[in-house]
Amino acid sequence: MTAFGFTQEQEQIRESVLRLCAGFPPEYWRRCDETGDFPEAFVAAMAKAGWLGAAMPTELGGSGLGLTEAAIAMQAVAESGAGFTGASALHLNIFGPMPLAKFGTDEQKRRLIPRLISGEDRMCFGVTEPDAGLDTTSLTTRADRTNDGYVIRGRKMWTTMAQRATKMLILARTTPKADVTRPTDGISLFYVDFDSEKIQATPIPKMGRKAVESNAVFIDDLQVPADALVGEEGRGFYYLLEGLNPERVLIGAEAVGLGRAALKRAAAYARERVVFGRPIGQNQGVAHPLARSWAELEAANLMAFKAAALHDAGQDCGAEANAAKYLGGEAGFRACEAAVMAHGGMGYAKEFDVERYLRESMIARLAPVSREMILNYIAERVLGLPKSY
Repeated sequence: MTAFGFTQEQEQIRESVLRLCAGFPPEYWRRCDETGDFPEAFVAAMAKAGWLGAAMPTELGGSGLGLTEAAIAMQAVAESGAGFTGASALHLNIFGPMPLAKFGTDEQKRRLIPRLISGEDRMCFGVTEPDAGLDTTSLTTRADRTNDGYVIRGRKMWTTMAQRATKMLILARTTPKADVTRPTDGISLFYVDFDSEKIQATPIPKMGRKAVESNAVFIDDLQVPADALVGEEGRGFYYLLEGLNPERVLIGAEAVGLGRAALKRAAAYARERVVFGRPIGQNQGVAHPLARSWAELEAANLMAFKAAALHDAGQDCGAEANAAKYLGGEAGFRACEAAVMAHGGMGYAKEFDVERYLRESMIARLAPVSREMILNYIAERVLGLPKSY
């Protein structure tokens, strides 16, 4: 990535993804949204093109691309009109397996990662709990040692893709919080078979992205072998931290892509819709909100790719990654809202898709971390203000 643009190779990545996505028109995504059917054909096409392993090491069958390239690809998916329905169907595969790729044994990597890249296995990630949302150190899911391995018991919330997962990456306490020096210790990471007899996943009805479900998960006496442990026992929280900044960058870039999709629709409608003898886009009351959204989206985009470039250079990017998620989420939401308003009453109609974009735009404002916690982080880590929580 150059100072203010992409290299030729990176532009080719963007164009390649957009070409593939062009085979999945708005009607396809509208149908997924209405029926709740998972976009199987789209994911299969992306897997065949090698995008599921974009960020995985080449020696494991991946492309070995950086966060910048992964963000370019995921942003293009959202921008194509697939929105978060398309992006979320792939999102977990891009950086979700990174703790396994970084901290797993050589045998684990060789055996498990290629199956995720090919799509033969599908993974879900169990972190959030009913009584431990952003406060991960307070999770209560337990993994108790046995002669053969561990028994896992507990609950998880908002677990995406659990209805179709064959594998689960899960955080669980191996040492009670009361028995560790630091609350971040004693949490371990496991990669387990999704045993539907021991794991019950119930979809959570929600306002958008119906085709990519989120679940309440109950785990009851799940027996797993010792080699299900990823890395060292008790170090799972620190492994989780490795993936937080990339995830924030990806969400921010995807939110910008969604906002661009909405803005493209709105601008086309504003040029074509004639009222009182003139296109409605000739009225500043319609034009200015769209123009303002373009400026906000482009500013958020620069922060996202600054954070990605820092990450790929091995530099600290915590503040930039959090800011990218915050700015992308807010700019994407405002662009989608402006797009609905520019359509007038037709913005409420499903056939123009902007109502779906608006519903999906809330995702990047809520997950994977709240706006308020991002502001807390920046206030404390960047501005040096006292911790507020």
